[in-house]
Amino acid sequence: MEIRMNLDVMMAKRKITSGELAERIGITQANLSILKTGKAKAIRFSTLMALCHELQCQPGDLLEFHDDV
Repeated sequence: MEIRMNLDVMMAKRKITSGELAERIGITQANLSILKTGKAKAIRFSTLMALCHELQCQPGDLLEFHDDV
């Protein structure tokens, strides 16, 4: 079981770069990269809200549950 982050997909749909998004939501490009690659162990609700606001999406558009049974 895992939660996958589809941030790169939403960024491509919205035609926004990592640098631009990181600046808009107030996090470093390194931290945004950790989120994009799925290496993050947690995400703050404030960061998730900022991502959803900037990308005009819902949390479910960014996060996806996979049950590898």
